[in-house]
Amino acid sequence: MITSFYSEQELSELGFRSFGKNVQVSRKCSIYGAENITLGSNVRIDDFSILSGRITIGSYVRVGPLCCLCGGQSGIEVNDYSGISSRCAIYAVSDDYSGNAFANPTIPLKFRNVTDAKVILGKYTSLGTGSTVLPGVTIEEGVSVGSMSLVRKSLEPWAVYIGIPCRKLKERSRKIIELEQELLKETNS
Repeated sequence: MITSFYSEQELSELGFRSFGKNVQVSRKCSIYGAENITLGSNVRIDDFSILSGRITIGSYVRVGPLCCLCGGQSGIEVNDYSGISSRCAIYAVSDDYSGNAFANPTIPLKFRNVTDAKVILGKYTSLGTGSTVLPGVTIEEGVSVGSMSLVRKSLEPWAVYIGIPCRKLKERSRKIIELEQELLKETNS
């Protein structure tokens, strides 16, 4: 029976570096360089998302529809219990748009100024719809980023951030740490 998600056998044939159990990757997702992508268990990647470059996704992570994860050589690391809402873009690699270099992958690299710096989303992070994360950013554990935000600098843990560029709005509850323990007890029984 064909479903909207790849079967375990098909995921294996796609050539992922590795993947865990209960992984749902939409057949409508575009994957470039699967051999550089690691997926944990209980991962879901929805329709029309793009995964490219070095990417490591932990367990209990959802990547919503129409997301773009461009890992480049430095990579993107998404830790456990994180959520990436629809239309988010995470760039570990980006061109220089200042006009001092070309911003176009069809141009030879010597005429471009490319930034390639690892992006990390800590455990329990949440990116709101339409948010963009730029190269070199670390979003620390427990951070929630509001919809349509631009993250261009690293964010401190356990806070809610919003805006363009995003700014700290308030502290975030740590209740999800307790909920994780309950979930683990339930899934291990």
